Amino acid sequence: MSHTVLVVDDDPAVLDVIVGMLEDLGCQVISAQNGPNALDQLNENQDISILITDINMPDMDGHELAELAKRVRPELKVLQLSGREPRRGGLPMIRKPFSFEELADIMQRTAGIF
Repeated sequence: MSHTVLVVDDDPAVLDVIVGMLEDLGCQVISAQNGPNALDQLNENQDISILITDINMPDMDGHELAELAKRVRPELKVLQLSGREPRRGGLPMIRKPFSFEELADIMQRTAGIF
């Protein structure tokens, strides 16, 4: 079963790498470069079951995005990414930079896939 994942990161190079990794894991991937666009994507695509968001983004950070996304879609699984931000709110987090294997492992543990 393929999972539809929404990935959000304000750095286009990082976003491309993560999208590629997730596609290699067999996911359908939608990307956004900011929180407001990500919320639009969530409203438009009911197939999205997993949100992976960077924490450090301008305008709307990943904590705020996760909170708003869970209000709209309580069943949504959320994974946060950061190179320097501490974990907050009990959501799973993966530290940047990470390997393909680390991403596969946390996706299996937090989202039950692969």
